[in-house]
Amino acid sequence: MSLFEEMDTAVVELDVNDCILRVNGAAEQCLSANRDRLNGQTIENLWGVPDALRLALADTRVDLRPRRLHECQMAGGFYDCHIGILEAGHLLLEFHSIGWNRQQQQLQQLEVQTGLLNLLRRNLGHEIRNPLGGIRGAAQMLAAELEEQELGTLAQLIIREVDRVEELIQSFWQPEMKREPLDVHRSLEEALQLLETEHGSKVGVVRDYDPSIPEVNGDASAIRQVFVNLARNAAQSGAKTITARTRVEHDSALFEHHQGYLIRVDIEDDGDGVPERLRPLLFLPMVTGRRDGTGLGLALAQQIAADHGGLMSYDALEHGSRFTLRIPARENGHD
Repeated sequence: MSLFEEMDTAVVELDVNDCILRVNGAAEQCLSANRDRLNGQTIENLWGVPDALRLALADTRVDLRPRRLHECQMAGGFYDCHIGILEAGHLLLEFHSIGWNRQQQQLQQLEVQTGLLNLLRRNLGHEIRNPLGGIRGAAQMLAAELEEQELGTLAQLIIREVDRVEELIQSFWQPEMKREPLDVHRSLEEALQLLETEHGSKVGVVRDYDPSIPEVNGDASAIRQVFVNLARNAAQSGAKTITARTRVEHDSALFEHHQGYLIRVDIEDDGDGVPERLRPLLFLPMVTGRRDGTGLGLALAQQIAADHGGLMSYDALEHGSRFTLRIPARENGHD
């Protein structure tokens, strides 16, 4: 194996027309595509190449000066990029991953989020559920006494609203997650088909799947619910197009000894995005940017991800949002 292939740094060589001549294994991860698909492609036309890199390449062609870019959001994560100049007008791009540090920060945030969610669960159970039982019982007695009178209708309304709050609280007590082989694409498809049924042609859905993705061990119903929440959030943000993308990701901070690989699912939209003030708090319970939102969907999605040994994350796009679920793949058919 050549030194070029052994490098941990992602390396891409471009010809005079910015077409890809060669990439190493790390670059396949960075660009989220295999070399057979990459070779001969113009880097500007690849998905996930940020405008800042495109502009830097154009400027380098003009003044023939090397450049460095920090925190480039590529298809495969976040990288610092160095643009070097070779002979015959060729360029060498070196990408140094900084995704590890970002995931470490996200994992630390997850510990805080999980602690707050558990605290909220306990408080909901002891401080809210018990009084709700008394309120519902009293409302039932009123409804039976008043029957068809107007006040009886109000009593029925109280019962319905109490039941609604009870359902909301019950959603915090997830049953024990199953551990069985599941096809992520199947769960994702079920969620997207539900979205298409609910919104019809108002929202376009783009599917960009990696068919080689293996199964994961987990609870198909819970994973499906994560995708349903993400797809609905995207639609409710005013998105016209939602893109569902699946990829394999290596060397994650989720693994203690830097071993194994993840299944990565991105749900992107071109909607209104998340207000900047909410982004650091996004996966905390009761945080929502909508008047009619409960603030529970993303917190529960993060909890489901954590129960599967995974992680949810958010990235703001130029137009819209990207939510990413990472969960460990099954290795050789085992956990």
